[in-house]
Amino acid sequence: MTEFPAWLAPHVPAPARHSGLAIAKLGAAATLARGGFALTSPAFASGEALDPSFTAFEEDAVAPPLEWSAPPTGTAELVLIVEDASSEAADPACHWLVWGLAGQRGKLLEGETPPRAGKNAQGNSEWLLPSPPEGETRHYLFQLFATDLPLVLMPGAGRAELLASLQGSITACAVLHATFTGGGDGDADWEDDDF
Repeated sequence: MTEFPAWLAPHVPAPARHSGLAIAKLGAAATLARGGFALTSPAFASGEALDPSFTAFEEDAVAPPLEWSAPPTGTAELVLIVEDASSEAADPACHWLVWGLAGQRGKLLEGETPPRAGKNAQGNSEWLLPSPPEGETRHYLFQLFATDLPLVLMPGAGRAELLASLQGSITACAVLHATFTGGGDGDADWEDDDF
């Protein structure tokens, strides 16, 4: 594996510094948070744990809500890539590929279907619910990219196709970090008299 970029290290905690991350390949010091471009979530602050309602540990789980500030002038489109930075493979497991987002300040609501989605690590075009083994903490990086050209990818494209189409067109990028620790059945400790 190649070395993690020094410009990105202050923005990503050590356990999440996977050199195969999309932002490590496509971003640069000059594009990170350019012009105040930022990605946030009303459901968690950067570095906090995802609520189980966004993971495989809840029955009706959905993707978390996300919000972003205005990208630089001239942005044609925004692209979101969510990856499991705890992966030991050369490329981190991809949880969500989204493009076709308007090149302006915006948001995705909790569980909202994005304009266009690509194939996650399991080959589905949807939010791949985090499901780490019991007691294992995983690190998820939400990476948002502003492009100066609209993408011509068809829905269902894979990670490699999306990264290739983004080469040389990134004008700004932002990152948001979340964790999730796998656990057992949360109701297992409840007794009848606990109500």
